[in-house]
Amino acid sequence: MSPAPENLATAIEALVTPAASALSAFVFYRLPLFGYEIPWIVLWLAVAASFFTLYLGFINIRGFALAVRLVRGDFHDPQAPGEISHFQAVATAVSGTVGIGNIGGVAVAIVVGGPGAAFWLIVAGFVSMSTKLVECTLGVKYRKHNPDGSVSGGPMYYLEQWLAVRNFPLAGKGLGKFYALSLVIGCLGIGNMFQSNQAYVQFVTITGGEASYFADKGWLFGIAIALLVGLVIIGGIRSIAAVASKIVPFMGVLYVLSALVIILMSAEHIPTAIELIVSSAFTLESATGGAIGAMIVGFQRALFSNEAGLGSAPIAHSAVQTDHPASEGLVSLLEPFIDTVVICTLSSLVIVVTAYPAGLMEQGLEGIALTSAAFEYHFSWAPYPLALAALLFAFSTAISWSYYGLKAWTYLFSEHPVSESIFKLVFCGFLALGCMIQLTAVLDFSDAMIFLISVPNILGLFFYAPEVKREVAGFMSAVASGEVRNYRKERALAAEAAG
Repeated sequence: MSPAPENLATAIEALVTPAASALSAFVFYRLPLFGYEIPWIVLWLAVAASFFTLYLGFINIRGFALAVRLVRGDFHDPQAPGEISHFQAVATAVSGTVGIGNIGGVAVAIVVGGPGAAFWLIVAGFVSMSTKLVECTLGVKYRKHNPDGSVSGGPMYYLEQWLAVRNFPLAGKGLGKFYALSLVIGCLGIGNMFQSNQAYVQFVTITGGEASYFADKGWLFGIAIALLVGLVIIGGIRSIAAVASKIVPFMGVLYVLSALVIILMSAEHIPTAIELIVSSAFTLESATGGAIGAMIVGFQRALFSNEAGLGSAPIAHSAVQTDHPASEGLVSLLEPFIDTVVICTLSSLVIVVTAYPAGLMEQGLEGIALTSAAFEYHFSWAPYPLALAALLFAFSTAISWSYYGLKAWTYLFSEHPVSESIFKLVFCGFLALGCMIQLTAVLDFSDAMIFLISVPNILGLFFYAPEVKREVAGFMSAVASGEVRNYRKERALAAEAAG
């Protein structure tokens, strides 16, 4: 790293650190609970997820099969308002949540909370499905249709609407702008610089580490990834969704198959690992804090991973082609399931069935280094597909968060093409910068801002809950009665008649 970037990083860190420290101390403040300390923001998100699961009658179970049918296109009307299909919408949103945290963050959770954290991670992912349904239903219902046929949606729109219809239009607009500004700041940190930095670190690792030609050329990698992301996001949500719908299945299958192979290579340890995970989840005393400690860490990792309640996913889902808001709410159930229940669980099993028996837990490894060591235990080349998955995770997260940030930006300023182009240039610039300098304080500040906006978002979801419940019940009833057309079935019957 050259002196100029180092000096720039030092100056920025000195400027941002006081604000970042104060905001992080507030957002992640730990409340004493049953003798343990839990970040109040995690408790806030967990209570909301549990409430929506109960209030909607375990819709995460009842609506799962219908969600799958919607994603495969059974009820997709190509003439409906919107820009992308149900599958493309969920692929875009999943690409924004499935990131480095699914690989390295899970390892951290198990190191800190013990194997029992994996159990509570699954539980948290399960209840988070209901939160996603509520916010994504609202994202579609209160989206804005632009003159050029594009759409804009997200918490800034439905929060503004809730206050506006109650004769508080200025307060509604102010709340919407606060959310949008926070999201713009957040997207430039955790959805941008962090992703490019981690992608660069992984690339250097698989090309020789410190001896790699690219070890001191973060600027080159940064420019390259900025150009790649720029080529995708210049086309808007249609381009982003098209790329995400191809990358997400590939990277998901790559990681799932790799993890399953590693788990099966340690098949003899699977029964013991499952027993350890379950027993540790309910053990009262342990070096890692017992059941409560495991629960706290598991919920924290899951909620930080799938982003349920933060309001980011509704922005992508708002672009879907549908006349039924609840249809996209049901589709969004699949996000926490894929992100947390499937991918994070597989990461957990890889570590518990391999790292524990092999003694890797005693080597002081943390994060993605521990996961990589677990993969490498059976195959020396295993870290390479893992690194490739990590690179794809980082890239896909960046393109999705560029859209989230763009819609927040246009809410603050305008939908004018010049305004959009300015944001895209800024976003790509920060991507390149993330590979050249490490701005810990900037990342901490953006991270705290993203979780801070879950407060007004969750409040809005509580207020809208009865309305969402009616929307979901009405749509499911319409599907059951045949009132909602099954286009896939109609096409199949037409093809059969023609053939």
